[in-house]
Amino acid sequence: MTSSSSLKIGFIGLGVMGTPMAGHLINAGHQLFLHTLGKVPAALAETSATQCTSARGVAERADIVITMLPDTPDVAAVLFGEDGVAAGLAHGGKGKLVIDMSSISPVETQDFARRIEALGADYLDAPVSGGDVGARNATLSIMCGGKPEVFERARPVLAVMGKNITRVGGSGDGQSCKVANQIVVALTIQAVAEGLLFAARAGADPARVREALLGGLASSRILEVLGERMVARTVEPGFRIALHQKDLNLALGAARQLGLALPGTAGAQQLFSACVAQGGAAWDHSGMVRALETLSQFKIGDKPA
Repeated sequence: MTSSSSLKIGFIGLGVMGTPMAGHLINAGHQLFLHTLGKVPAALAETSATQCTSARGVAERADIVITMLPDTPDVAAVLFGEDGVAAGLAHGGKGKLVIDMSSISPVETQDFARRIEALGADYLDAPVSGGDVGARNATLSIMCGGKPEVFERARPVLAVMGKNITRVGGSGDGQSCKVANQIVVALTIQAVAEGLLFAARAGADPARVREALLGGLASSRILEVLGERMVARTVEPGFRIALHQKDLNLALGAARQLGLALPGTAGAQQLFSACVAQGGAAWDHSGMVRALETLSQFKIGDKPA
């Protein structure tokens, strides 16, 4: 049942992140129109949400369309492909709103915004940080790029899925912020992995080291969540290495265009590549530690000789 304040919201992309995000919107009383590759997850199929056979069908029915997709080409295909969102906005799209919560190219995002706005709709890029835990707990950080009035219109919807919601600037600036976020996250994962590996090889209990570090300046969300995964030696995603690689490719490609040197980012990307070479593209990004373990011929769970 929907409330008097219910909105008609379309949600496209129901993966590890998108499924709980859409679920929060349904639980908040909004009327959802869903589309994804493959089957709609059972957790959503059993709700009041309407399943649509195409992105066009979502855009025709919803006043706000949210996309949560893996990469720039995926967003382009959903927005502008045959039976895409743009086709659904071509007639009667004036006043509707498209919110892309994927992590994609800032440059392409600016082009997407212009093309959607040319159809009479508004556009907001709103990538997220916080991973699967943040998606499930509705505590995502959301970084937005777009017009101030469009951001204010979207804010109540975004607040159902996240806590720290910031308008960074114009179209594409949310994506630039997300790229910066992924640089910091990758380098912090590397730092945590190296610290725990060092401690374990020196003979200390890595679980106790992690607990001690959480009480000092080295404390971070990555040490808390991903450090625990490293100690437990689990690589279940989470946020897949292949997706973090994609984000770092965006960073390194833009850095070349801007004439920036990002040596730490390049190094982290190489460690992710080493994981992929071991069959780890689908590992959680905390699995970076396994590349360092291979280089050191020592695993965090091993006992020093």
